[in-house]
Amino acid sequence: MADTRPAPRVGLFVTCLVDVYRPTVGFAAVKLLEDAGCTVEVPASQTCCGQPAFNAGDRATARDLARSTIAAFEGFDHVVVPSGSCAGQIRKHYPELLADDPAWAARARHLSAHTHELVSFLTDVLGVTDTGARYDGTITYHDSCSGLRELGVKEQPRRLLAKVEGLTLNELPGAEVCCGFGGTFCVKYPDISNRMVEAKTADIAATKADTLLAGDMGCLLNMAGKLKREGSAVRVRHVAEVLAGVTDTPPIGEPIKSGRA
Repeated sequence: MADTRPAPRVGLFVTCLVDVYRPTVGFAAVKLLEDAGCTVEVPASQTCCGQPAFNAGDRATARDLARSTIAAFEGFDHVVVPSGSCAGQIRKHYPELLADDPAWAARARHLSAHTHELVSFLTDVLGVTDTGARYDGTITYHDSCSGLRELGVKEQPRRLLAKVEGLTLNELPGAEVCCGFGGTFCVKYPDISNRMVEAKTADIAATKADTLLAGDMGCLLNMAGKLKREGSAVRVRHVAEVLAGVTDTPPIGEPIKSGRA
């Protein structure tokens, strides 16, 4: 008997870094969600989730951005984010930020309960087991701190990657160790951050993988930058790009060719 249930209506929270540095990730997320049977909308009024202000202790700005995000995404069945850190901010920190605001506390809790990291949403909510993708290469995977520790994203991407034709996964030593980005941490403590990403790129090299994947653009930009400065040939991509088969764009950190003579 045909499934007559309406398609889940999903609001895609694009994130600042995807919007500015890697729109391909947003397109890959839309493809994955639509292929899984969702109707996807991208509210034009969305801005930053407020995590940088929150981490810096600027609670007033963080609250303003939380209210703006809540208003932009009310009415959707689900809100999906291709970032563990931004999804974690909405799910874990919006309710505490607005707990004492009678006009917004319940709305913050409601959005929190309906917000998901992209790959976790595909596997845990929609039950996706295979995205039908192909990727010829050996990859290694870095677990971002927020996705892992705040949202429990660990096995979900690995389950989907295991079904990608042509792909071999070599696990990363210390996959759960921070890459040193940490949002404003890398700005406040650059020397410590650099030592951390040096250790991370050494572990990446040890895997002999030709491609590094992760689910957070902040981590990916940090690691890609260090790999590039070290002269590494390792390609860096967001996991959504590989799962969606959207890999025609150059890897993160590589120049985009204009096609002009």
